[in-house]
Amino acid sequence: SWLLPSTEREYRKGIRALEAYLERLGNADAADARFYSRADNLREYLALVEKRLGSIGQQLSASTGEQRRNTDLSGDPNATESAAIGREVRVRTSWFEIDDVFYEARGTTWALVHFLRAIEHDFAGVLDNKNAEASLGQIIRELEASQRPLWSPIVLNGAGFGMFANHSLVMANYIARANAAVIDLRRLLEQG
Repeated sequence: SWLLPSTEREYRKGIRALEAYLERLGNADAADARFYSRADNLREYLALVEKRLGSIGQQLSASTGEQRRNTDLSGDPNATESAAIGREVRVRTSWFEIDDVFYEARGTTWALVHFLRAIEHDFAGVLDNKNAEASLGQIIRELEASQRPLWSPIVLNGAGFGMFANHSLVMANYIARANAAVIDLRRLLEQG
């Protein structure tokens, strides 16, 4: 049914598309599946990773509830909003969504570890030329640390310095360190 497609069917379509791409990638005559391991391509990808990690870190940090400056209109001097919200907004993840956000972050970091390991291989020449292997290795190490087993049967949301752990803040810490390392790596790649 087009309204509610089966998950398995969508997975099969995705697998077929990936296999077709990999086949074209291995074919020297296929012009639509070129892959160039250059520093500028890696920088662009790392910019996306940086944004994604920053977004995940913000979502995880919202588990404690915090006052933030309203940045909804940042970057556009002509932007307006339909209703005035104010300069400060209170941001807090719902108790029912804390585990969803945690496991989304965990899944994203798991996938990023594998993408970055592939980048270690595919961009080895670029990384070696910029002496950046250690920087990428540090990013991978921080993301791998976020994959440590969770020994609690539930995702706890204790206060920052309270008696119980706040698993979201622990994950946000690893992600923030990885994100800082991504920023450093991008700067390193920008240097001639």
